[in-house]
Amino acid sequence: MTKSFRTILAGSRRSEGAPRNVRLMVAVAAGVLMLAGAASADEASTSASSTLRELGAQVQLRIGTAAVPNDLSDPTLAQITADQFSVLTPGNEMKWQVVEPSPGTFNWTGADNLVNFAEEHRERVRGHTLVWHNQLPNWLTQGVANGTISDAQLRDLLHQHITTEVSRYRGRIWQWDVVNEMMTDSNPSQLNPNDFWIAHLGAGLLADVFRWAHAADPDALLCYNDYNIAGEDGSNAKFNAAFTTVKSLLAQKVPIDCVGDQGHLDLQFGFNPILMTQDLRAYASLGLKVAITEADVRTFVETTDSDQTPIVSKTDPTPSHTANPAGADWYVGMLQSCLAVKACISFTVWGFADAESWIPGTFKGEGDADLYDVNLNPKPQYTALQQTLSLARGAPHRGGSSREED
Repeated sequence: MTKSFRTILAGSRRSEGAPRNVRLMVAVAAGVLMLAGAASADEASTSASSTLRELGAQVQLRIGTAAVPNDLSDPTLAQITADQFSVLTPGNEMKWQVVEPSPGTFNWTGADNLVNFAEEHRERVRGHTLVWHNQLPNWLTQGVANGTISDAQLRDLLHQHITTEVSRYRGRIWQWDVVNEMMTDSNPSQLNPNDFWIAHLGAGLLADVFRWAHAADPDALLCYNDYNIAGEDGSNAKFNAAFTTVKSLLAQKVPIDCVGDQGHLDLQFGFNPILMTQDLRAYASLGLKVAITEADVRTFVETTDSDQTPIVSKTDPTPSHTANPAGADWYVGMLQSCLAVKACISFTVWGFADAESWIPGTFKGEGDADLYDVNLNPKPQYTALQQTLSLARGAPHRGGSSREED
C-alpha cells in the first residue's frame, strides 16, 4: 500500500441551487487523490473486475447498502448484495413498528434473516433505528394519544424496547442508529421540540437512550443519524445544531461513538462536497467516528401520463438523466469526503437498484437515484464509485471498533 495521503479541501461555502461548479470541485478532489500517491491510471483501468466491497477493503472503508427482505430472497439481488457490500442496514426490519406490532408480541423474522445473511457473507450490520418519530407501532402512538399510556409509562416502554432489541443482537451489530432525525430543518436548527419523543419525555432523553443501548451492548458503536447535518444542502444550520448536541452529550460522558450523515441528495438543489468534508472533520475532532449512512442522488425523470408518474419500471426504464454525469459526480463527492476523513468508517447507499428504490413513491416525478438500473445493470454512478475507490489506495487507514476487519 502506498503512503497515506492528506487531502486538504478548502474553499468558501457555495449557495444552494448552483450545481454547475460541483463537477469542477469533484474533479479537483480526484486530481488530489491521484497526485497524492494513489493508484495509477493503469491500475484504475483494472478495477472493472473488482467489487466495491473489495476496493473499499483496500482502504479499510466498508461499503454498505440498505437491504429489505426481497434483496435477500431474490437470487440476483441477493448475489449483488453479498458480492458488492460489506455492511448491511435493514431498511425497515429493525424498526419498532415491525419488531413489536402488538404489545409484547415480537416479530424478529426479518431482522434475524438480515443478520444471519450478513454473518453468512462476512458482512457487518448497521442497526437502524432505535429512537425515531416515524414507524412506531400503532398501539404505542394511539395509547399516548388517548391517554392510556402516560409519559412515565412511555419512558419505561422505550427503555424496555431498546434493551430488548439491542440485547437480542448483542455482539452482532457493528453500529446502531440509536437516535434518528431529531433536528429541525429551520435556520437556526435545534432539537425539534415537537418531535414525538422530545415532546413527551424532554431533551434529556437523548443521554438516557445512549446509556440504555450501551448497557445492552457495550461493544456496539452508537450513532446519532440525520440528514443535512454535514452541509450537503450548502448550509451549516443543521450541522451546527447536531454538532452542539453531540458535543454536549460527550461533555456529559454519554456513550455516543459516531455521527451518521445520511447523504440523500437531489440534483435540483446544491451540493458542496468541500463543506461536507469540513463538517465530517469537525465531528471527528470530537473523537467521534463518522459514516455516510443513506447515500443516493435523485433527479427528475421522464413521465408519460397526466399524473406525472415517473417511468422507473422494469417494463419501461427510461429515466431522463441516466446519461447525465452529475449524479455520478455527486456520489463521488460524498465518497471522496468520506475518504478524506480518517474517522469515516463506512459508506452506505440506501439501496442499490432503481427497480427497488424508495424515491419514486416518496418524491413525485423523481428517480434514477441508485447504482444499478431497473434491469440490474451497473450505471455510471456505480462505475464512478468503483474508479474512485481504486484511485484511493493511498487513503489513510481507518479503524472500526473492537471487532477488527475479518
